[in-house]
Amino acid sequence: MNKEEKMNTAADTRSAPWYRQRWPWILMVAPVTAMVLGFVLLYLAITTNDGLVVDDYYRQGRAIDQTMARSAQAAELGLVADVRLRAGEIRLRLSADDGVELPRVIVVSVVHPTRAGFDQVLRLDAGHGGEYAGPLAPLTAGRWQVQIEDDARAWRLHGDVQIPDGATVRILPYEV
Repeated sequence: MNKEEKMNTAADTRSAPWYRQRWPWILMVAPVTAMVLGFVLLYLAITTNDGLVVDDYYRQGRAIDQTMARSAQAAELGLVADVRLRAGEIRLRLSADDGVELPRVIVVSVVHPTRAGFDQVLRLDAGHGGEYAGPLAPLTAGRWQVQIEDDARAWRLHGDVQIPDGATVRILPYEV
């Protein structure tokens, strides 16, 4: 390339408008990308629900108080449950202080801590000597929460079970 061709090329680039140059566009990529992502995040912040924030905290607090009162009621009755979860079956032995009549029907909730779609609620009829048993859909491995209540929901027992351990787990009322 001779000297005259170099001058013509330089003159062509200087005479071309800015939007026909490549460097302004390359320099604009980062700020434009940041603006687009900022608007996307703003849209997500406005349109999605923050599930951790409770609108009516007073009502939630009252519900917690009622739950704790039910656990205290279970402690007063001296209720203790021995739970065994096996493939396709739950077996539960419920015992109480002398003179306390065990319910004919209990409600057992087997709850996964993070996946609500796997939760199961079972109604079990009383067998002989405070034993309750019933069918249970297969559970995935991991920690599960078990909640045991009477049909009137006057008391409750709550504890954790590890799957696939298969051992019998004793559930005591919370100390209140």
